[in-house]
Amino acid sequence: MVYLAAHGPARPEEQAAMRRPDIDINTPGVWVRKAEPELTTGRRVQGDTKSEAGRRFMVLPAFMTEDLRRHLDWYAEKEPNGLLFVGEKGKPFRRSTFGRKWRKARTAVGLPEDFRFYDLRHTGHTLATRSGATLKDTMVRAGQSTEKAALIYQHSDHDRQREVAAGLDRLVQTERERASGTQRARDQ
Repeated sequence: MVYLAAHGPARPEEQAAMRRPDIDINTPGVWVRKAEPELTTGRRVQGDTKSEAGRRFMVLPAFMTEDLRRHLDWYAEKEPNGLLFVGEKGKPFRRSTFGRKWRKARTAVGLPEDFRFYDLRHTGHTLATRSGATLKDTMVRAGQSTEKAALIYQHSDHDRQREVAAGLDRLVQTERERASGTQRARDQ
């Protein structure tokens, strides 16, 4: 779930609806076709994605291929149309149970206490942008229909600003080298 949230980036309610046929190991990727949010009553509601843009195929990084295969073998329901993510007792996972597991895992890896599972969507947007994705690319990956929504999830930190500055430096240095070569040619 963490990888799909951070590298998809898939919403929790989209992940709750994912089933075995939604996974494509060869690409690798996953189809987002439905959403199953959990109401405060604990009842799960099957329905459409947040918007039409939410229905999509998320191409995932190649490093996830083996993780997807293992997840299907070890954790997903075994039926041909079985749920991809289930709780400890093999039932659809519950927000409350997942929340307890998430908080424990978050602490174990040193994330701040206020880092929510949903914040991994911000991580996914930011990582996609840092890899060179355009705004439209991130909108398609995250299933968003407006630029405004996509921009909420994109962040820039000090490391990224250093990368941007280094890229600018390379551009200027290349141009200076080209210009000085032109000048030398004129001087000869």
